[in-house]
Amino acid sequence: MSIATDTLPDEQPTPRADPLGERSELLIDGMTCASCAVRIQRTLARQAGVSDAHVNFATHYATVSHDPARIDLGTLGAIVDELGYQATPVSKDSEAEDEQARAREQHGWLVRVMVSAPLAAVVLVLVYGFGGDGWARWSAFALTLPVLFFAGWPILGSGLARARRRSANMDTLITIGTLTAFVFSTVRLVIGGGVYFDSAVVITAFIVLGRYFEARATSRASGAIRKLLELGADEARVLIEGQEQLMPLESVTPGVLVRVRPGEKIPVDGVVVDGRSSVDEAMLTGESLPVEKSEGARVTGATVNLAGALTVRVTAVGGETALAQIVRLVRSAQETKAPIQRLADRIAAIFVPVVLGLAALTFLGWWALAGNATGGVIAAVAVLIIACPCAMGLATPTAIMVGTGRGAALGVLMKGGDVLETSRRVDTIVFDKTGTLNTGNMKLNDLAADDGQSQETVLAKAAAVEASSEHPIAAAIVASARDRGLSLDTATDFVSTTGHGVTAQLAAQSVTVGRRKLMNDRGLIMPAELEQQAAGWERNGLSAVFAGWDGRVRGALAVGDTLRPEAADVIRALHALGVQTAMITGDNTETAQAVAREVGIDQV
Repeated sequence: MSIATDTLPDEQPTPRADPLGERSELLIDGMTCASCAVRIQRTLARQAGVSDAHVNFATHYATVSHDPARIDLGTLGAIVDELGYQATPVSKDSEAEDEQARAREQHGWLVRVMVSAPLAAVVLVLVYGFGGDGWARWSAFALTLPVLFFAGWPILGSGLARARRRSANMDTLITIGTLTAFVFSTVRLVIGGGVYFDSAVVITAFIVLGRYFEARATSRASGAIRKLLELGADEARVLIEGQEQLMPLESVTPGVLVRVRPGEKIPVDGVVVDGRSSVDEAMLTGESLPVEKSEGARVTGATVNLAGALTVRVTAVGGETALAQIVRLVRSAQETKAPIQRLADRIAAIFVPVVLGLAALTFLGWWALAGNATGGVIAAVAVLIIACPCAMGLATPTAIMVGTGRGAALGVLMKGGDVLETSRRVDTIVFDKTGTLNTGNMKLNDLAADDGQSQETVLAKAAAVEASSEHPIAAAIVASARDRGLSLDTATDFVSTTGHGVTAQLAAQSVTVGRRKLMNDRGLIMPAELEQQAAGWERNGLSAVFAGWDGRVRGALAVGDTLRPEAADVIRALHALGVQTAMITGDNTETAQAVAREVGIDQV
């Protein structure tokens, strides 16, 4: 078994096929535990016209495959609303609102933690340190009120709401347990006897703290999708009767022409119909070097046009673009249930009524067999509170969401929770080279000058010409010249030949910097020594750039990527775990083998 760590496959991810023709998503608010998600999922799945339904408590998303002729999205939302939750069709606005709601939820739980934790500690001291004093007992009662009915109100409110609808969830256990302890202690506060306010406040404080950690984890994980969405453009320059008109991306349709200027993000997926340019596709492939694009080439939305202007015929917009499908893949991975999660969901669905029954039997047993109703109440409350493992239904979906979300942020896409669970059996990891084992940042590695020229002169002239270019190789040359403290002349009449190089005037001298073909096109004579030197660099995976003026190539520069400093350590760590490593690259064999030897890769 093997996984690729960086690049995407040629085949773009596609939504799961729906036998009934439509796959809709709802954003659900009001769920408080995994049993809520199970209840909604079962209800939706039972509806006529629905072939499949998945509800994920961690992401708050419901995905429903249905026949729109028999049951539409509005009806599905109304069914969820009738259960006591709020359902909203997923849209760009709803996702933004969900993000804001998650931020508010996280802040709200933090405030409740700051209220409940110190008050619970004080109540604990009052009950156990001064439990026999009247003032301490009444003080504990007073401090219990804000903990239970402010900090814990979302939990109590959820439990009471489920009770009104004759259903139960994990919050039901907490509500019954804490309210029973509170009411029982309040009665004994008046008539005399031991009080258990500490049980109510400490349990509430711990549950509130857990809800805060939960909200923080899910908010961070959902940030991966937000970051992916932010990669795309919001507007496009649409050509209408030859004139550019800036339009929102939502208004662009397949088949129209859009103009993409140098430095702009390509807003849509499409095919180039006019122009030549180099495009930075690192967000899609991880490759640091730009890809040359000309007429007939396919371009992908969210990649960056670096050099020339392009006219692109739109082939996909919105949810059909490669970026949207990547987002869909990440969300699908977060929603897909691993086998262990399905087990947890089944347990969560029956857990609450079972625990309520056990608590009732515990009370009856103490009362009937031991003749101690007070002890029965205390024991029943203990059963209700201790048997409140919301983590049972939450830990697995949260772990999947955090894992897939973190992976997406790092460029690793998981196809689902089942794949994530199976990954424990991985025995081989396959790496891409560029952008994974390499840093993706170009730098000048070597420099050669023709007889009669100094290396400083060659570098200074090349950097002066390249200073007007945005190409990564140009940036590496300019950075090296500045690091050496060289003075750069001002270039004029700058001309870029996409994919080959640049030419500019330095004073009265025309200087050309670029590939061999550009040198030949400009009629510059190539010295054999420089040709041999460049060939040696290229065999080692470096890019050779030539600089020439006055009818001759005067120097050659070797530019290349650098290995990540941690690459060798990572490979050693994988070997220590018994995992084999391999590398896939489009470079020549010599370069690939050299990199593999340096970092310790097993196979190329």
